[in-house]
Amino acid sequence: MDWIEFALAMSLFLGSHRIPAALGVKDALVARLGARGYALVFSILSLGLLWWVIAAAGRAPFVPVWDQAEWHRLAVNVAMPAAIGLAAFGIAAPNPFAFEGRATGFNPDRPGIAGVTRQPLLWSLALWSGAHLLPNGDLAHILLFGPFLAFSLIGMPMVERRRSRLMGTDAWQRLTAHTGLVPFAALVQGRWRPWGLPSPSRLAIALGGWAAVWHLHGPVIGVWPGL
Repeated sequence: MDWIEFALAMSLFLGSHRIPAALGVKDALVARLGARGYALVFSILSLGLLWWVIAAAGRAPFVPVWDQAEWHRLAVNVAMPAAIGLAAFGIAAPNPFAFEGRATGFNPDRPGIAGVTRQPLLWSLALWSGAHLLPNGDLAHILLFGPFLAFSLIGMPMVERRRSRLMGTDAWQRLTAHTGLVPFAALVQGRWRPWGLPSPSRLAIALGGWAAVWHLHGPVIGVWPGL
């Protein structure tokens, strides 16, 4: 199959995120399944296609570009808990600045995850792809993780500009007064302080997600995450 399977898997994964909205399929499915139902179906489909892309990259011809260093695997193990935590606390949280957040329930004086960063899911994607790019220095995995890293880093300012334009300058400045784009920048600058303890349910999801990734990475991906 050479590169054919990898190209097909990557094309379907990318297409699944653009074609439904462009053809009106997304609106039809949301009307039939509801927003939560569509999100559930789309998430399952995306995870399935992502697994296929990763598996196909592993089966593609091995073309080395750089060698794996000892610290590369350490970087992955340090980055992944943060990436999973950002996703767990960011998805469906009150956060009108990110596409994965909820516009309702946001308190600009107590911004929650937006106080850490306004774009938690994109930072999660950047950490995941960037960290995995280090120990996987062959061409197929560079073509896998590189676009995800570029998408997340380029996507952040694009989302920020779009939301700022929709909200208007005054509302944007008022709502983002205690938030930051770069993780913990608002904390360092003294514009945000955490209120109380993290949500127990989201913390449980983060810990459970990290444990699941750790134990299933070997059987599902074929590589154990240990050092």
